[in-house]
Amino acid sequence: MCQVEEEYREPPLAPAPPSVCKTCVKCKDASAAVVVRAGDPYCRTCFKDYFIHKFRAMLGKNRVIFPGEKVLLAVSGGPSSSSMLRQVQEGLSQNAHKKLRFSPGIVYIDEGGAVGRSLEERLRTASELQAVFRSTGFPFHMVPLEQVLDVPPSVLVPAASSQPAASVYKAAVDGFLQAAGGRRPGAAVQQQDAAGLDVLEAHTASLQQLMDSATSLTARQELLSSLRQHLLVHTARSHGYSKLMLGDSCSRSAVKLLAAVCLGRGAQLAQDTGFSDSRYGDVVSVRPMRDYSAKEIAFYNHMFGVPSVLSPSLTTKTSDKSSIQQLTESFITRLQADFPSTVSTIYRTSEKLQTAGGSSGGTAGTDTCLLCVCVLDTSVGNATAFRSTLVSQCLSDSRAVPSGPDPVSAKQSRPCGGQQCGTRTCSAEDRTPDLKALLCYSCQRTLRDLSSLDRLPHYILSEAQSRARRSQLREEIRDFLLDHHDDDEDDEGLHSPPDPSVVA
Repeated sequence: MCQVEEEYREPPLAPAPPSVCKTCVKCKDASAAVVVRAGDPYCRTCFKDYFIHKFRAMLGKNRVIFPGEKVLLAVSGGPSSSSMLRQVQEGLSQNAHKKLRFSPGIVYIDEGGAVGRSLEERLRTASELQAVFRSTGFPFHMVPLEQVLDVPPSVLVPAASSQPAASVYKAAVDGFLQAAGGRRPGAAVQQQDAAGLDVLEAHTASLQQLMDSATSLTARQELLSSLRQHLLVHTARSHGYSKLMLGDSCSRSAVKLLAAVCLGRGAQLAQDTGFSDSRYGDVVSVRPMRDYSAKEIAFYNHMFGVPSVLSPSLTTKTSDKSSIQQLTESFITRLQADFPSTVSTIYRTSEKLQTAGGSSGGTAGTDTCLLCVCVLDTSVGNATAFRSTLVSQCLSDSRAVPSGPDPVSAKQSRPCGGQQCGTRTCSAEDRTPDLKALLCYSCQRTLRDLSSLDRLPHYILSEAQSRARRSQLREEIRDFLLDHHDDDEDDEGLHSPPDPSVVA
């Protein structure tokens, strides 16, 4: 039997701290300079080769970026995106072993207007990043977040994709090499000086009012992420880029996956955390840094002098419990300290996720979310958890009014969100139901945390009205349309033998 005051003769041995005074696990000769994982010490040269090989192997294994394509690098100035920029720069250099074959460009989205930074601070950060971008020789674009207020509604519509199949990748490489004649792909890139941040005070005020209308930091982060993605896609389309390269690391992808599950984005996990995301059709987002942990990136940037420019964000100087994203990041970080395989386990799980039907983007005839542009996950049956949640919201919503025999109230009311819940109807003057029917479940939760929907950008409201008109028109002519089921029945009737009774 175990006793409370039991004494042990020998105290438990404490685990020995990892030591870097070992030889490199790769070359077996030089002294190790960094320990990436337990039992994996690397010297300086082998660690650099290991880091570069992982980046190019990720691009070569997936075969998404074809030779000669224009790729836009989204660089925020942080460690991960700055390291991604260095990898592309070295991959296009003269002494690269396996050179990259695409034409890169750089875009920087200045989010200072959303976090309340002054114009002087924003210009100072932009000037530091301009010096880094000019040293690469790539064309770059400095875009303030306020420009998202002027993007067209077409950014929310998935365009037709002209992406060739992965099976013709080798043929495309051979054709590119023959056409190039051994010329380095990056040699034709000419540097373009970008103008300073063109920021209007009225747009900054509108953006700040939009962010302030979110009652929670969770909704504010989700809204900022959607606006940033819209502006990146619009910038890529405007300058002819077919690929958008993001700097999400393995640690960031793990946090994003668990946070997305908590936010109800289970149906969109493959698009949010996968290597490639083709929800916009003509602009495909890729994440080549998702195989690197934050520790590896920090070591590489420190050892090889990769510059990074940090700027305050929405979560700067906030507590761990201020938002779902912050709480998830704090949970994973602390768990990773005690169990070093936590992030890698979550990452390997995200690699196995796939979208239904094998497509991550909306196709013709498929309804997509108005904010995240993913396929809607709200078209479900009555006996579902989502329908039960909708009924509960209608019962507890103070704005809902009971449908009665009064013809006036019946005329001014309609089902909540355009989806019949069976209990209540909402006022037609409220604009929330119009937008809810066009959003996925997670974006609906974000919308509920906004105090005023009038603060939303014009392109979102315009696209919502356009979709509502198309839906109304389709309802009016529904009786005159032939669906695929009717066409199949008609075809069967044409090829089937006539009924003898009818002929008689």
